Parts: sequence; structure tokens; C-alpha cells
Amino acid sequence: MTQITDYIAQNKQRFLNELIELLKIPSISADNAYSKDVLRTAASVKDALEKAGCDVVEIHETEGYPIVYGEKIINETLPTVLVYGHYDVQPPDPLDLWNSPPFEPVIQKTDLHPEGAIFARGACDDKGQMYMHVKALELMVQTGRLPCNVKFMIEGEEEVGSNNLAIYVAENREKLSNDIILISDTGMIANDIPSITTGLRGLSYVEVEVTGPNRDLHSGLYGGAVANPINILTKMIAGLHDENNRITIPGFYDNVEELSKGERAEMAKAPFSLEAYKKALDIDAVYGEKGYTTNERNAIRPTLDVNGIWGGYTGEGAKTVIASKAFAKISMRLVPNQDWKEITTLFKNHFESIAPKGVKVKVTPHHGGQGYVTPIDTVGYQAASKAYETTFGKKPIPQRSGGSIPIVSLFEKELNSKTILMGFGLDSDAIHSPNEHFGVWNYLKGIETIPYFYQYFTEMNS
Repeated sequence: MTQITDYIAQNKQRFLNELIELLKIPSISADNAYSKDVLRTAASVKDALEKAGCDVVEIHETEGYPIVYGEKIINETLPTVLVYGHYDVQPPDPLDLWNSPPFEPVIQKTDLHPEGAIFARGACDDKGQMYMHVKALELMVQTGRLPCNVKFMIEGEEEVGSNNLAIYVAENREKLSNDIILISDTGMIANDIPSITTGLRGLSYVEVEVTGPNRDLHSGLYGGAVANPINILTKMIAGLHDENNRITIPGFYDNVEELSKGERAEMAKAPFSLEAYKKALDIDAVYGEKGYTTNERNAIRPTLDVNGIWGGYTGEGAKTVIASKAFAKISMRLVPNQDWKEITTLFKNHFESIAPKGVKVKVTPHHGGQGYVTPIDTVGYQAASKAYETTFGKKPIPQRSGGSIPIVSLFEKELNSKTILMGFGLDSDAIHSPNEHFGVWNYLKGIETIPYFYQYFTEMNS
């Protein structure tokens, strides 16, 4: 351990500086205005992998943004770890809620991060956590601790659905062959309570459009006589949940995995303070499906949420208008056994069926993916657990996450590989939100812990 911690201590400032430079590039995959920046980030990742010790590093073009592939094969007979991450980031909007510019990283101390946290878009999701693996490789190469082979696959479209990654993986099965896939795009319970994510929810993301009259109308001349698309849309959305906050789409729950009382009891052992949770979010009550706890609602139950809604006049002052159109973006988080394509179809059919006469409805699917559960009796999980125990001094808790990484189920299907989710962020790190950040301690702890996973995974496979 001394060799690892000494190397990190000696290179701490450089590790931070390199990540800060990467975070300065606005690699927003959802906005074509930033396409050059996304490509520039791919080139930076390639350069970092080469400097870290990969013998082969390639930029593979796709129909969208490129995939950066790297490898260091030390012995074909040894196990191979495939590291996946992404270099693209979410849009930073709303900009006025950031305390500092999203692409001008700053390190500030917080109550949860007394050693400081890096505030920037992508700090935790996923540039910071992806870069831990690059620096862990450097550490292992420079100290002679790399015990097995390693491959990297870093993409630039995770935040927009990873459509081209699926094609790439299917066309490069042999190149990507591995014994285990390692991802850090999740979190842990707390800095003093390590955990390993063992389950992810699936996702179905759609956009809906409601059209009424053929043009915007004067609300005085036409109000009360013509269907208002915004009024109609809000009523339709409100009808998607019942009084118990269950989703009303017929067939939505048909394949939902119901956990046993024993499994729910094990989940309940994870430390959780409802009062602290409410205080952190500045709310006076929680809200959700009746019959389930907060941690169950956001991990093992499916959800439907409106992510954005717009239409009509939203500028300064008043404009008395009935809009011709109204729009909303809606995401559904799904649990194991729910097929995202089937759920998308169920949503489309139901939403169109509840539209009243006088309006037309259009549902446009965007992207989605399947849920995933990692068994805890595998060598990969045991190696990860032992790695956390080595650096944190306590055994990590297995925990299901409410988030989605749709490509995880794809990897198992195409590469026949299990995935281990070693996240080092915290729920409070504000990913996808203003003031996203990643603790300096967490960043360095990841670099410290990852080499032990390689060591124990190789030993357990010998």
C-alpha cells in the first residue's frame, strides 16, 4: 500500500491539474455547436492513455462521435480487464444557477469535502471518474504493479444514448474480448461507507407534442372555444399517475421484478437518514409510490418523470395567446425484466389514446436501455469488495442504483462479460445539475483503490 499511496502523494497536484485541463473542454454531445470541443476531448483522452502506458491507442470513427480505444497486453495468458467510460458531458443549463462557470473548474471546500471538491460540468460524470482509471494505469505501469492485461473503451455519446457504441461493440467483439468489464460511472453511500452498485435501472426517453389550432390564437377571441394544447398536455401528464403515485399506463407493471421481504430487509440495512435527505434537498416531505420507502422508490421501483415542458409565450411581460403546440420530454426509469422498447410502445399507445378530440398527439422515442443486476457471488465482485476493504478499512455494501447505464446490458449480450460498477462519487455531487462537483479525496481514493481490483482479480483467477 505504501508504494501506491507514495506515488499518489508525489503526483497529486499533477493528477488534479490534468483533470482540470480536461474539464475545461465543453464536450457537450447533445449540442452540435460543441462538436469541435467533443472531438478535441477525444484527442485529449487518446494522448492521456498513451502517456499513461497503453501500447496501442486508436481513435475509432463512428457515425457520431469517436470511440477512444487503448490497450496494454502484457501476457495473453493473463486475465484482461476492459475499462469503459465516457468523455462527453451533459449541457450545463441553467447557467445562472452555477456558482462558478461550468467549464472553468475551481476547487472549493464543502462540508462533505473538507479537502476540497472540483466544481465543473463532468467533474464526477464521467470525466473525473473515467480519468481515475487512466491515472491508475499510469501508477501500475510506473511502479511495476500491473498484474494483467487492460483495455480501454472511452466513448463520446453516453449522454445521448450510446447508439453508435452498440454498433462498434458488435463489430469489434474479438478486439474487445475480456474477462471482466470495469466502470466508474456510479457512486457510493458516503466517504466512510463504501458501497458497490449491483443494480441499474433501465430507461425509456420520449418527447411528446400536442397540436391544437393551426396557429397561435388570441386568448380573448378563442379562449374557452378551442382546445388549448398546453392545458390538454398538462391534464394528460397529470393522468399518468394515480392517487397512490402508481403509473397508469396499462401493462406497465406486468414484468416488474418484485423483491422479497428478505431482499428489501437487506436493502434497509444501508445507513439512511430521511431527515438529512430532506434537509439536503430543502424539502419538507418526500413523495412517491405508496407502500415503498424512499430508497426503494429510487432504486427498485419504476418511475415516470417529466424532464421538460414548454409551449406558448414565456418571455418577459404578458402575451395573451393560446399556443398552437405544446411539448414535453418524459423519461421512464425501468427495473429488471421491463423491456425498454416494449415500455416505449406501451407509453405511445396509451398517451395517444387519452388525447381528447380537438388535438393531435405525436410521440417521438429518443433512446433507452435495459436494466441490469450484477451477482455478488462472482470473482469480479469479490475482487472489487476486497479492493474497497483494503483502502477504506471496511467491507463495502452492495447497493442498487436508481440511475441507468444502458450499455451495461449490451456488453453482457455482445461480449458475454459481467460488469463491475466501482463508483467513487456521492449522491450530493450534483451530476446533471448546476454546481456538479467531485471530491478531491474521492478522486484520489479511486486511483488508490483501482489497482487493488486488478491485483485481487488476477490472483482469484490464477
